[in-house]
Amino acid sequence: MKVKTNKTKSTTLNKSVINKLKDQNLIDDSVLVCLNNLTLEDVIAIKLELSANLLNNRPFGFDMWRKSGYIIKEAFLRFAISTTNSKKNAARFLGLPYNEFVKVLKKFPDVESYFKEDVESL
Repeated sequence: MKVKTNKTKSTTLNKSVINKLKDQNLIDDSVLVCLNNLTLEDVIAIKLELSANLLNNRPFGFDMWRKSGYIIKEAFLRFAISTTNSKKNAARFLGLPYNEFVKVLKKFPDVESYFKEDVESL
């Protein structure tokens, strides 16, 4: 009797933003606990305030309003890829047809390269 094995290739295996940031010593469990108690809006506002403080509260020249959609979509893509085991599942997770997901992913080249070093070290 021949045993059938599942040979599907995972295209997003072992990817986690949290693990990546922990490996780089940028966050630890205490930071995660604090973040968990905040809303997403709070976290974004805090990050913007910290960035503005570095520029004496004058982040002129950066079109925050128009770029916010791009930034948020990149975060959604990172999250979808990190929490699913394939690009097809990531597309489904985001509610996108796969062919549209592939097009979107091409507009955000940093998303795939963000996890590349993690996969290469496996």
